[in-house]
Amino acid sequence: MLPGSIQISGETLSGAEIRDICESLRENSVRLLSLRGCQLSERDFGHVCRGVAESRSLAQLNLNLGIVSNINRGSVPLVRRRLHSNFPFYLHSLHGSPLTDAGLALLNPALSIHPSLVALDLGDCMLGDEGINLICGLLPPDGAKSGLKELTLSANPGITSKGWGRLAIAVAHSSQLRVLNLDYNPLGDQVAGMLAVAVASSRTLEVLDLEGTGLTNQSAQTLLDMVENYPTALRTLILAENNISPELQQQISDLLSEGEEEEEMEAHEVTAREKNPWICQNNSSSQMVLMTSGLGDSLLAETEM
Repeated sequence: MLPGSIQISGETLSGAEIRDICESLRENSVRLLSLRGCQLSERDFGHVCRGVAESRSLAQLNLNLGIVSNINRGSVPLVRRRLHSNFPFYLHSLHGSPLTDAGLALLNPALSIHPSLVALDLGDCMLGDEGINLICGLLPPDGAKSGLKELTLSANPGITSKGWGRLAIAVAHSSQLRVLNLDYNPLGDQVAGMLAVAVASSRTLEVLDLEGTGLTNQSAQTLLDMVENYPTALRTLILAENNISPELQQQISDLLSEGEEEEEMEAHEVTAREKNPWICQNNSSSQMVLMTSGLGDSLLAETEM
């Protein structure tokens, strides 16, 4: 167990254990609280929520299956009240809970105004298109307020292609999102094509997880063309457990690796020039050209004249 953390998985928690957890929260000695698959009464769940609301040290909260299954119209406001707090709050995980669109709608007002919500895990939460509409509000476009940097929507088969299309548009214009996990959703090639356009448009998305999403060589070829012909921030693309040939997967992986290596070399060149400004002087044989990429990174390239 990490210092300042409470991590319990798959246990039935007694009233005494809940009191100990709540006391630690009130004493501001807990930075991470993770209760995964635990069983407890709705009354004790309310006590935990109140303890969380009173804590000023908590930075990461995971309430997973077995806890959030007790959330209803009576207990959701307790979680929502906690989310109105103004201290940094890194991860709110509801993974595996039967939240549904209705439950997310109850939490959304607090999520949308939280000043420092960075990552959100809503995997396997029985969400549909209405839930996607709410989530898109947490991915504000360029120039707007800060938004999520990491979003997990794994295993939500109730979302239709219309909902995924709406998400793709939001991702394309998001000014913050870096990690998007969509694994184990029945996306298919049509949705993958929309996501390829979103990735090509995004200036920040670095990781896209499409494992087990029903893709074929058709969508893999589209993704390959995107990686090969358009500068993107993408560094990791997960395509395991799809009907995609190993050759195509390897080609995509190689191109992503090449892009990362080129950026590392360019970064080293920039650092060297910052430490030794004299090497940036022009001479008769070569000229240093400063270029700004679509990703907003300054790149230096040497062109023989």
